[in-house]
Amino acid sequence: MIDLHSHTTESDGTYTPAELIDTALEIGLDALAITDHDTLAGYRIAAPLAQATGLRLICGIELSTKIYEPSRKTVHLLGYFCSDPPTAAFEEWLGAMQAARRDRNIRLAAKLRSMGVDVTIEEVEALGRSLAGRPHFARLMVQKGYVPNSTEAFRLYLDESAPGYVDREEPTLAEGIRRIKDAGGVTSLAHPIRLGKRDLAEEEDLIAGFVRDGLDAIEAYHSDHEVADVQRYLSYAGKHGMRVTGGSDFHGANKPSVQLGQANVPTSLLDQLLHQRQRS
Repeated sequence: MIDLHSHTTESDGTYTPAELIDTALEIGLDALAITDHDTLAGYRIAAPLAQATGLRLICGIELSTKIYEPSRKTVHLLGYFCSDPPTAAFEEWLGAMQAARRDRNIRLAAKLRSMGVDVTIEEVEALGRSLAGRPHFARLMVQKGYVPNSTEAFRLYLDESAPGYVDREEPTLAEGIRRIKDAGGVTSLAHPIRLGKRDLAEEEDLIAGFVRDGLDAIEAYHSDHEVADVQRYLSYAGKHGMRVTGGSDFHGANKPSVQLGQANVPTSLLDQLLHQRQRS
C-alpha cells in the first residue's frame, strides 16, 4: 500500500516531516509522497529520515491552478519527481507562487477584519510560517472563538463561495502542467470530485481537455471519493490514456477525519508512474 498525497507542517499539515515518516512506518506503507503546497521543504527534511529507515519517499508538490472556462475555478494539480530532483528554474517559479500566496493572505486578513474577525497576518504566519494559507486562518479563528471548527470557518468565511474569500494569483492549469513537466515531473489531477460537476459527461469532457493540455494522470483514489467515484475515474484513465495516482490527502489535525493510508492505493501504481516519466 502507498500514499501519494500528504502534507506536513511545511505547508498546511500538522505533522512534522519526521512525524509523518514515523506514521507511514507504523501503518506499514511501502511508499509515501509528500506533496506540500508550493514548497519542497517538507520533502527535503524528510528525505534523509526516510532513507535511514528504508521507506520509499517520493518528492511531490501540490499546486493551485486556475481554469477559466466557464469560471475562474481553482483546480489542484499534483506533481511527482520520481527519479530526478526538479530543476532550479522550477524552484525559482515556486518562489513567485509563495510571494503571491503571502499577498493574498495580507488581503484576506484585511477583509476578515472588515467583517469583524480580528486576525492579523502576523498571527496567521505564526501558525503557518512562509506557507500560511486558509487552513491556518481557520485554525486561528477557532482559537479566537469566532467559529467552532475549521469546517465552519470555511463555510462562513474562507471557501470560494463564502463572503470572506479572497482570490490569489494562480497559474493556469495548462501552465502548471507545463512547468512540472519541464522540471522533469509527472502531473496528476488532484481529487477530481472537487471539480463539482454533477453532469458526468461534462466532467469527463473537462478532464479530457486537461489531457489535451498534457495531463499525465488522475488521482482516482482519494479520501473524498466513494467507490463509484473511484471506478468512474479509473474508467476515464483507461479511455483517455492517463496513469492513475491516489492518496489520502492527509493533513493531520487540520483534517481529523482523514487518516494516512486510508485511500488504499495499490503499490503497483508507483511503478506505472515511473514508466510514465520514462516515456514523457
